[in-house]
Amino acid sequence: MLRTTWLMPCLLLSLAMSTFSARSQDPNWVLFKQNYLSQDGRIVDHENGDISHSEGQGYGMLLAVMNDDPATFEKMWRWTRNTLLRPSLWLFAWRYDPKEHKVTDDNNASDGDTLIAWALLLAGNKWHDQSYLTASGNIQDALINCLIIEQDSTTLLLPGLRGFTKDDGYIINPSYFVFPAWDSFWQQRHNAIWLKLKKSSLELLNKARFGRRQLPSDWIFVKNNGEVMPAENWPARFSYDAIRIPLYLSLSDAQPHSMDNFRHFWANYARSNTPAWVDVLNDGQASYAMSDGILAVRDLTMGDYQQMETALRPGEGYYLSALHMLSLFAVSLKTH
Repeated sequence: MLRTTWLMPCLLLSLAMSTFSARSQDPNWVLFKQNYLSQDGRIVDHENGDISHSEGQGYGMLLAVMNDDPATFEKMWRWTRNTLLRPSLWLFAWRYDPKEHKVTDDNNASDGDTLIAWALLLAGNKWHDQSYLTASGNIQDALINCLIIEQDSTTLLLPGLRGFTKDDGYIINPSYFVFPAWDSFWQQRHNAIWLKLKKSSLELLNKARFGRRQLPSDWIFVKNNGEVMPAENWPARFSYDAIRIPLYLSLSDAQPHSMDNFRHFWANYARSNTPAWVDVLNDGQASYAMSDGILAVRDLTMGDYQQMETALRPGEGYYLSALHMLSLFAVSLKTH
């Protein structure tokens, strides 16, 4: 029964991702490449000293598949493979600094690894390239062997190889739960670990509803006894990380009620005055409103498709631009 309930949404998403082609010279994709893609194939984070992240490479590669741009995809994958890949593990260093011309932190980030593996899987199926499918499979195996852990009846995804395991529990980033990627991994290879991870992660999100607003924080701590709380050493905020949770849920086949807390929260604000972040424990909030990139996730979640800006805003940064484009893609799946 579990396979049946997953099958149609997974097939529909994968079919859409493999057949969707952008209009000729799609202005959003052209602008994204002009602003954030270097000549050698790396996505540049202008807001953080022009560094590059495995996450940024994953988003760029995913957008290239969505926009039917195999040449750009290959350029990004070549740079990612040659610069960030830790070949003995098939995971990727998360941070490259162009000022030092090298990786400056070789710890991985499991969301970046997941996005890269997902993009490779979709690209391999779309363009019939076995090398992409093989690489995706290698990364999936590394995620399973190195980063997915089982704690009693709970299956967890660690954010990275180092620094997230404590004596009394685990530090988890719920925005690293890339549910549509897990859907695709299961559909391609039928490894039941992705079913278990999705089920446990949805249960964890249901528990990570903190404070009066009932929202998750960007980083959470899962104690060995199953108790969940905002993680120490990070602000207890629903912010620029956690905003991805409803986006990934929208691109998956999660239960309809899984996003009720986000909808209830945003219903308390006029769209133009929705704060960019809120503290889930003390009710503090940003003094500035959401920008277009995260407003797009809000509009997607609320079903306010007509209000969503259809054009990227120049200068918003690769991260918010990627979220904006993925939100627009999610709307296209729901309305066509």
